[in-house]
Amino acid sequence: MGTSPDPPASADQLAAELFGAMAYGELSAFGRLSFDSRYAPTLHDRSVLAKIAVGAYGNFALLSDRLSEMGIDPEEAMLPFQRSFDHFHERTKPGDWLESVMKAYVIDTVSSDFYRAVAGFLDAGTQQFVERVASPDQATEVLRVLLRRALADDPRLASRLALWGRRLVGEALTQAQRVGMEHPRVGPTLKNGGDARAAVRKLTGELAERHARRMTELGLTA
Repeated sequence: MGTSPDPPASADQLAAELFGAMAYGELSAFGRLSFDSRYAPTLHDRSVLAKIAVGAYGNFALLSDRLSEMGIDPEEAMLPFQRSFDHFHERTKPGDWLESVMKAYVIDTVSSDFYRAVAGFLDAGTQQFVERVASPDQATEVLRVLLRRALADDPRLASRLALWGRRLVGEALTQAQRVGMEHPRVGPTLKNGGDARAAVRKLTGELAERHARRMTELGLTA
């Protein structure tokens, strides 16, 4: 006799996988931003990045608490994402302070777009919670201001930061595709009765378009 197919994942299971990915992303951001803040050119800039790191930890705490309320061990929910997220950050180590700021901005905005898009396939309560945690906020605007200030002070930075931004978004979109296709609950969520690969390609195309608009607003070429 053949094995019977796995039963469809429940809404809570789908939400838990999404929250696990988000939680590890926020925990990673906290560690990365805390480290990068040491290389800020001024104490003001250092304090700005440190504050953003604290915000990332706050988001991690919200997600961790939500998972615990669902009866799920936050560590177990995050573990499936640890290797791929860590590998992503190993491949995208910034070379200096401005590259750190650009990386924080690109990852913050692209991941926010991705998580909110995935949550759109889930229940209203999950959507509202993800909107609360993942929506662009004051931290995103602060990073944008830092980049604009640097570009205004030295327009020659534009070509280097544009090139770095293209590399970052390429890696980020590859990461989004991997999360969408490799994880057993997020992938079926995106599939939504259709072809999962096509759905993920469509989503990453939309993410790329949004990124391109943000880069244009900064005066950079995506």
